[in-house]
Amino acid sequence: MVVDDADDGGLNRLFHALSDPTRRDVLRRCAHGDLSVSRLAAEYPMSFAAVQKHVTVLERAGLVSKQRRGREQLVRTEPDALARARRALDELEALWRGRVERMSALLAQESPTPRPPARESRHTEEQDPGKGPDP
Repeated sequence: MVVDDADDGGLNRLFHALSDPTRRDVLRRCAHGDLSVSRLAAEYPMSFAAVQKHVTVLERAGLVSKQRRGREQLVRTEPDALARARRALDELEALWRGRVERMSALLAQESPTPRPPARESRHTEEQDPGKGPDP
């Protein structure tokens, strides 16, 4: 099944951005206070350009915003985008919980009351070859 990206309200970009551990870490660091891209770059074993690309992905998803202050660009976490991700996950959870509950109800209606298994006779031909099985 193919789903139209235009109708997702940016959720694909949002979850794509959240799928990377470095980007999630950038979000955590910026949630505690605005940090410059230069300061973020100093925290990771990658180039400034690589960190800048991560920030750009976060910005396109609406998870961060950048503000120029002098020569620096400060990165700020946008809580509304995180709330949008939480709402989307809550909706999926509610959908699947409802499906599981409906399946459980159907299975409960269709399955008869379980009967205990039939007991096997303890007396077999091997124990008493002269006598056949109990009737």
